[in-house]
Amino acid sequence: MSVQLNSFVAGCVAGCALLLAAPSAFAQYPAKTVRIIVPLAAGGPSDLLARVVGQKMSEAWSQPVVIDNRPGANGVVGCELVARSAPDGYTLLMGTSGTHGINASLFAKLPYDTINDFAPIARLGVAPYVLVAHPSLPVQGVGDLLRLARARPGEIAIASGGSASQLASELFKSMARINLLLIPYKGNSLAVTAVLSGEVSLVFGNIAQSLPQVKAGRLRALGVTSSRRSPVMPDVKTIAESGMTGFDTSTWYGMLAPAGTPRAIVDKINGEIVRVLQLPEVRERLAAEAFELPADTPDQFAAIIKGEMSRWAKLVKETGARIE
Repeated sequence: MSVQLNSFVAGCVAGCALLLAAPSAFAQYPAKTVRIIVPLAAGGPSDLLARVVGQKMSEAWSQPVVIDNRPGANGVVGCELVARSAPDGYTLLMGTSGTHGINASLFAKLPYDTINDFAPIARLGVAPYVLVAHPSLPVQGVGDLLRLARARPGEIAIASGGSASQLASELFKSMARINLLLIPYKGNSLAVTAVLSGEVSLVFGNIAQSLPQVKAGRLRALGVTSSRRSPVMPDVKTIAESGMTGFDTSTWYGMLAPAGTPRAIVDKINGEIVRVLQLPEVRERLAAEAFELPADTPDQFAAIIKGEMSRWAKLVKETGARIE
């Protein structure tokens, strides 16, 4: 009995010591390099956000914040790496509405659980797409496109550069009741390039990447996917304005950690992200790239992910969209 009692007391003392030490350890975070995994190619919106915010975090923390691009399988490769990492706040993920709102429905199987294997921290940015066309396509707006597509079902090709743009295309086709030929590309930049070359006619492109081409006359902007016009393309109507009432979709980009990361660390990173997004120079830089800057709590972000998963699961079921 005395041995068992001594063991019990020793266990209690050790547990108390850990609890007492924990706040101190959290207060010292970060004490070494923080790595942000971007599960998509360098040069895209998620990479830009990670680098802009990561630099400011590094300056405030006096610790390196390294951006590590791990593209592959619509973000699955990088997401799996983070899901399997130690939950200590030193490996973070730059997730998107594609990786955490869509992939669970679009892929037959994922090597992780989208909800249970991650701890949401905060969204860094939200941006709509713009539907752009090659100038050779004889359309000036969404109305023209719908009439042409109904006259030529299955003949007009639209590129997709990932799960988010694929589902934007599927949503557009479903709501418009038209048949477009969907052609997949490995990344939105490649999809936009395919339209620039005339290889395909249409794409839901990232606004920041598409705008210079629109201004140069190499692409024609038909409509913005959000519910209101973009401040950087104020003359381009929304798709909803063009006769497709209720059409509204944007891509978000947010920071996540592995599940089990202490809430104190999650909250500290969240507070730092919110602070950075309020800096005038950051707001100006990201506004020029058509980003809106939310200020989510971790719980709000978690609710957004669940809502997105439910929304896109319904569309995937209706359309039969799938990546094998």
